[in-house]
Amino acid sequence: MHGVRAVFPGRFQPFHLGHLGVVKYVLEKVDEIVIVVGSSQESHTYQNPFTAGERIFMIKESLREEGISMDRVYIIPIPDVLMNSVWVYHVRMYCPPFSMVVARNPLVLRLFKEAGYELLVPPPISREVYSSTNIRRKMIFGEEWKSLVPGKVYQILKEIRGEERLREIARGETYGEER
Repeated sequence: MHGVRAVFPGRFQPFHLGHLGVVKYVLEKVDEIVIVVGSSQESHTYQNPFTAGERIFMIKESLREEGISMDRVYIIPIPDVLMNSVWVYHVRMYCPPFSMVVARNPLVLRLFKEAGYELLVPPPISREVYSSTNIRRKMIFGEEWKSLVPGKVYQILKEIRGEERLREIARGETYGEER
């Protein structure tokens, strides 16, 4: 597939080994990948605890650690637009031209299919294990999560005290505090 560029949207809260597996799978099939860091305006909430900058850093350092050439990768933060009907156009505004979308989410697939894009559905990579929601829960409860993320993600999350941030957020949301 010469000259094919694919978009891979996600929130990557945090970027984990399942995401890394998808990136590797996609790079075997296309020339370039555009990793779209969604909900980029969000941070410090249970669903979106990490900033766009932190997530971009995690992704870039993980790919670099794997020896993946950044010449083939774009990492682009995109804020939410709360209207599904215009989301594809919104993504197109932020990204270089692309012809393919990589996703497993049925809504994402439907929206891009309706807009005429080619779809690439990666195989499931132990989704019950490699889930950002599961990893965040493990971080809050002090369970083992290091084996679920690339080494660089673990290192970055330790440096930014990600577990502590998540515990404080969870405690605040438990008591109904507004943030």
